[in-house]
Amino acid sequence: MSQDLEIEFKNLLSMEEYDALIVEFGLKEEDFFTQTNYYFDTSDFQLKEKLCALRIRKRELHYELTLKTPEQVGLLETTQILAEEQVTAILDGANIPVGQVRDALQSLGINHETLHMFGSLTTTRAEKNYKKGLLVFDKSFYADTHDFELEYEVSDFDKGKDIFDRFLKEHGIKKRETPNKILRFYHAVHAAE
Repeated sequence: MSQDLEIEFKNLLSMEEYDALIVEFGLKEEDFFTQTNYYFDTSDFQLKEKLCALRIRKRELHYELTLKTPEQVGLLETTQILAEEQVTAILDGANIPVGQVRDALQSLGINHETLHMFGSLTTTRAEKNYKKGLLVFDKSFYADTHDFELEYEVSDFDKGKDIFDRFLKEHGIKKRETPNKILRFYHAVHAAE
């Protein structure tokens, strides 16, 4: 189990911008991996109301349960590793297992027994170290749609923001309001209803 502060900047990209960056950074097919996020909330979306998110991330045979909660700067990620059997049980309706995530949910006033999976999002991702941070190139598929996104993960908000803003400007990429993946997923699902 771990807790980490996530500080990242993100920008949606057009397919042309995404493709140009893939070429510029010399990314090949073998540089990409696929991960699937399974999102959970209460039926009345109490986590969303608190600007929190709960997911299970599957990457090959590795599974993580992560609760993201807002901090003054960035998001606090509380994560615990799960076994495949635990993931199968949770997706079939079992409760969140005892541990740091369940404790954090309780401190938010969320009853873990009321959580259910409401959808999934699959991402093809490549990562490159860049100026003491990590550039992340994502193509995500969800709710009969897909999008392209560039993320920049850093440990220092101010320096990271300057570097990311400069990167976008140097590459002629328009700065776009970019909700996080779970919010884009929420909007796509509700638009389809």
